[in-house]
Amino acid sequence: MMDTPAGLAIKPLSPLCGAEIVGVDLSQELPQQTIGAIQRAWNQYVVLIFRGQELSEEAQLRFASYFGELGKRKKPPDELKKRVTGTEQFTPEVMLVSNKRVDGEPVGAFGDGEMWFHIDSGYAESPYAYTFLYGVELPSWGGNTRFANTVAAYEELPQKVKDKLKGKKALHIHEYERRQRVPLRDDISGSPHWFHPVLIEHPKSGRTALFVDRLMTRRIEGVSLEESEELLAFLYDHVEQERFVFEHEWSLGDVVMWDNLATIHGRTYFPETETRLLRRCTVEGSPLKMAG
Repeated sequence: MMDTPAGLAIKPLSPLCGAEIVGVDLSQELPQQTIGAIQRAWNQYVVLIFRGQELSEEAQLRFASYFGELGKRKKPPDELKKRVTGTEQFTPEVMLVSNKRVDGEPVGAFGDGEMWFHIDSGYAESPYAYTFLYGVELPSWGGNTRFANTVAAYEELPQKVKDKLKGKKALHIHEYERRQRVPLRDDISGSPHWFHPVLIEHPKSGRTALFVDRLMTRRIEGVSLEESEELLAFLYDHVEQERFVFEHEWSLGDVVMWDNLATIHGRTYFPETETRLLRRCTVEGSPLKMAG
């Protein structure tokens, strides 16, 4: 790769999604040449892995800030706060993704077991552009993070499906569940939601990405409910095919960063009796542009 700093190496991990970056200490301030090389690799591989990092919260936030304005945790409605408000989430830019409890209270959010494929803050007007996770405490097995490349998935859709989705928007709604769809009802004003294009133009690459996920995308506008359900079921199954997926098995000190507008991600099951704690931060995004 052009202008790659000495000592930095890029190791692809799957054909369509995921690469490991070797030779970078994220606890240190990075020169622009290194940041540029990481960004170029990110544009190509969508998901990047850095192993064996010793990273404070401050250093993690500094690293994320190289790529844009730091995101802040979304504020849930009062009636949903107990599902997402942890006792040790003190920094607005940081979320603890964890099942850990202290004195019976969760320290973070989205703790136990499997989590369906989703897009971080896909229910907001401006979903996060990028997400960064750091492995702090891990179970003995499970809790892997699975990523699917939604640009590649779009490109392999049948043309008749692309034509049907063109110009359509869909409802994205979230009530902080991990593996359960929000029921459709007339009044959704109390639940975080937004209508996004089903096909978006990626703000960096200009390529078209499929913007749907099993957890939060609930209803395609402009078609009957029956057709919406059939289309969404097809799209969920299509984008989650193994050929589009990279699965990351965590080790302590791993940093995983991904393009939130070119991927969906989910989590595999892990024992509820064991602790899993990842520290998350994000980069803010903008309202999404419908693909032409």
